Amino acid sequence: MVHIKEFAVEQWMDRFETTAKYNVAETCCASISINDLRELSDDKSDPLDFSTKLTYGAIRGSERLRGNLAKLYSIQTPLPLENVLITAGAIQANFLLLYSLVGPGDHVICHYPTYQQLYSVPASLGAEVSLWKSKATDGWKLDTSELKKLIRPNTKLIILNNPQNPTGAIIPQATLNDIVDIARNSSIIIHADEVYRPIFHSITPKDDQFPPSLLSLGYEHTVVTGSMSKAYSLAGLRVGWIASRDRSIIETCANARDYTTISVGQLDDAIAGYALSPACETNFVERNLELARRNLAILEKFIEAHRWACDWVKPRAGTTAFVRFSNMGNPIDDVVFCERLLDKVGVMFVPGSLCFGEGEDFKGYVRIGFVCETEVLKQAMEALRSFMDEEYKNVPVVQRQ
Repeated sequence: MVHIKEFAVEQWMDRFETTAKYNVAETCCASISINDLRELSDDKSDPLDFSTKLTYGAIRGSERLRGNLAKLYSIQTPLPLENVLITAGAIQANFLLLYSLVGPGDHVICHYPTYQQLYSVPASLGAEVSLWKSKATDGWKLDTSELKKLIRPNTKLIILNNPQNPTGAIIPQATLNDIVDIARNSSIIIHADEVYRPIFHSITPKDDQFPPSLLSLGYEHTVVTGSMSKAYSLAGLRVGWIASRDRSIIETCANARDYTTISVGQLDDAIAGYALSPACETNFVERNLELARRNLAILEKFIEAHRWACDWVKPRAGTTAFVRFSNMGNPIDDVVFCERLLDKVGVMFVPGSLCFGEGEDFKGYVRIGFVCETEVLKQAMEALRSFMDEEYKNVPVVQRQ
């Protein structure tokens, strides 16, 4: 039996997300309905054809859906739709990719902190995993000189998360170029989990640090994953994808997937294809960028008013912020803090040390998902403010060693 670590963040979400009064732990842009989706689109037709017979549908994803995705990755170099594979969410895309590419004897380097799946799954498959750590004290930047030191003769895969969960940091273009150069020298595959792309709320394409998709950097051995859940507000579809410049990666993943889900539901595929069509996708992204900018300002106002307890590196992209809470210079027990916050005022955060940390990493940190409905965030910040005034002093701290 393969041993895999318990998936801490998903278990935390499962425990509390349906009962929390103010769920600001969720990482999706505020969800929408099919009616909302139609209103966003310049095409007001129904995204579903109810006369379609519900077969398995196109096993690798419909031509419309894969074609719309291929266009999004073809800004600089065309990507054939055959180089896109549709999956049941990004979580299946990541698992399928890792299952297909790594095993015993392989070495994997993973950007950190990040979504636990990206390093726990390779380890469960028998690969050695090295964490390429970014630090808050350096603005969550990655040091490519450290990457060079981590490379081994058996390094098979470098895993990135851009924009990054939980910090909201980006890997800028210059750093991405350096990573590609390093990987190319040893023919190492690079995988970027890009599920929060294109929610770049605090940086624009005119900025020289703006990160393009990994697929646009001219290296064949690149592969990305994405989904309809985070940037596109449609988590209920359970639609994700794998896209690669290397067609053999797509074929390997497609062969492995025959043993799992076969295809995604036709209805889900149809709605996703509609949402990513030229008539809708731009409007969709603008809606969520506006929401992210408005809500980030609300969160920043709270943090600035509570600098005696809060510290952060302001996120530049995505839907999450990683905020450090302390008392008299010592980090608070973030698990106790999150539990009491839920119990007392109904606000749900994610404890960083439990859900994103290895060992003693990220004591005092919480992940906040701030691109929820604006009114929910406002009410959550008011409830949090009352907790800080009345209860925060009773939260235990973690004593420095």
